[in-house]
Amino acid sequence: MFEIFAEFLIVGGGPAGLSAALAIAENSDRRVLIVDENPQLGGQIWRAELGRIKSPEAARILEKIDRKKIQILNRAFIFAVFDKNTLLAETNRGPAKLKFEKLILSTGGRERFLPFPNWTLPNVFGAGGLQALVKGGFSVTGKRVVVAGSGPLLLAVADFLRSKGAEVLLVAEQAEASSLFRFGIGLWNQPGKLKQAFTLGKNLRGTKILTGAWITEAIGREKLEAVRYRRKNKIREIECDLLACGFHLVPNPEIAALLGCSLENGFVKVSHWQETSVENVFCAGETTGIGGLELALLEGKIAGLSASGQMEIARKFFSERDKLQRFARGLDRAFKLRKELRDLAEAETIVCRCEDVRFGKIKDFRSWRDAKLQTRCGMGACQGRVCGPACQFLFGWENESFRPPVFPVKLESLAGLDII
Repeated sequence: MFEIFAEFLIVGGGPAGLSAALAIAENSDRRVLIVDENPQLGGQIWRAELGRIKSPEAARILEKIDRKKIQILNRAFIFAVFDKNTLLAETNRGPAKLKFEKLILSTGGRERFLPFPNWTLPNVFGAGGLQALVKGGFSVTGKRVVVAGSGPLLLAVADFLRSKGAEVLLVAEQAEASSLFRFGIGLWNQPGKLKQAFTLGKNLRGTKILTGAWITEAIGREKLEAVRYRRKNKIREIECDLLACGFHLVPNPEIAALLGCSLENGFVKVSHWQETSVENVFCAGETTGIGGLELALLEGKIAGLSASGQMEIARKFFSERDKLQRFARGLDRAFKLRKELRDLAEAETIVCRCEDVRFGKIKDFRSWRDAKLQTRCGMGACQGRVCGPACQFLFGWENESFRPPVFPVKLESLAGLDII
């Protein structure tokens, strides 16, 4: 096992992590290390398409990162906490101890999936998951695609898939038009957001976009052939090749929880300075609240400035952050999941894909812990990342504990470590 020391360790190379690193490096010569699971920096939103960065903003930040000679460790999976100043990671070079003086967590978020009949059929994808696959080279040219679920990501994914040659037949948003209209009115003082919305609307002209509509069943024998969706008490069916379905986002709080950081509603609690309840541990981006790119960049900047002692500079960005956080709260209200989605799963519908646990086997348990003890729900390779948020929505269960390893790792990485 090898060791790396950094005065500032940043976990997550998405917008928040990059912004934090840049805020530190531009105002000091302190040693900064960015650790990320992916081959390239950028996170899900800026993930390179076969090495080509297309976002001008991302390219600008990455160029500055490169000029500052910030140390970068890609393909590194943080799987445990060794002590209050050391994280354990599995890398291409083997297991590593990552030592730090101050830590900034920008671990981002992931899609929420909700079970419905046959959602495990081949060619049923998460919305963001399909987007990531296409960015990695998966072809959707000529494919008939339905995009469904909830959240602003749906329109962005539909626009992206169309740009890659897919035939987007339908975008089904479960939220009602009245809720989205009220949210849209609130954007009058945010011209950037309005511009994004108008651009997406223009790009998707001709695509069928429905509100108050949701998938009730995927249809197919060996792979997806069609989907059924419900709108205004009517069930309709549409043939398609691919379904991209996701219900907004949830945070990745596992590392913060292992460090002992306080959580609230699944998110990491932070101060005005983006500091967690654990001294010298900061957090920024979707892990503190789902708010989008602009908020992640700003929180990352404040975290970097605060962690490096530049409090007065950090304070200048508080009001702008507050404005973006209000937008995020409005986003949550607008895309609140409807109660009908709790009734989609049938007794034989798989909820935990890793352990093949079905809805009928867990629906009568009182807690996440009881379900895990009796059925192994949430004990598979994903460690409850898929079924956990689903069960929280379906049954109100809270994840009461986080244990290492956060990811499946080689036994050699665990050998001799007292972390369990």
